[in-house]
Amino acid sequence: MDEDLSKRQQRILEFVSDYIEENGYPPSIREIGAAAGISSTSVVSYNLRRLEERGYLSRDREVSRGLKLTSTARAQVASEAIVRLPLLGRIVAGEPIPVPASDFPLMGDETIELTRDILGDPQGLYALQVEGNSMIDALVHDGDIVIMRHQRRVENGEMAAVWLKDREEMTLKRFYQEEGGRVRLQPANPTVKPIYVDDPRQVEVQGKVVMVIRQLQ
Repeated sequence: MDEDLSKRQQRILEFVSDYIEENGYPPSIREIGAAAGISSTSVVSYNLRRLEERGYLSRDREVSRGLKLTSTARAQVASEAIVRLPLLGRIVAGEPIPVPASDFPLMGDETIELTRDILGDPQGLYALQVEGNSMIDALVHDGDIVIMRHQRRVENGEMAAVWLKDREEMTLKRFYQEEGGRVRLQPANPTVKPIYVDDPRQVEVQGKVVMVIRQLQ
């Protein structure tokens, strides 16, 4: 959003855009005030004038609800609705394979674009492309994109990107901490055997799968 706009003006512009999209007509002054936490209609009008001066709104003061978003505002709001996540590399959903010294083999400056309403909070999110079919029963196939949230701990049964330190290998599996500390990395394919790690210090969780994007053939 335009950094020259106040947070209140940004909130008003976002509310007007959302309201028009949902209802097909603009909100009233009082509705804008309620959404922005402003009790005074004159203060709402002042902020609408500032938005008009900046080229985000046009107003017909002779018409009730006479607000319109300009093309500048629509482009601004649309750009804010898109989140670009870094595509950090490929991860094997099968037997793990060695990767370079960094955690993931980088794929240049590639990104994945998703809408903010699908993702929610994008903080700590990144994307990986899956190689292999050991997670097909979890609806993760070769070539799919998994959206990961960077975190070091997951609950039993959650799907995670796991770094095996002693092997210097990365894999995508369901994570289980078993009695005695042993870690089981469980595939979702009956033809693939689980990976057992007796020393949990050799296992580092790199992130949890929060979304899968299917690559249609």
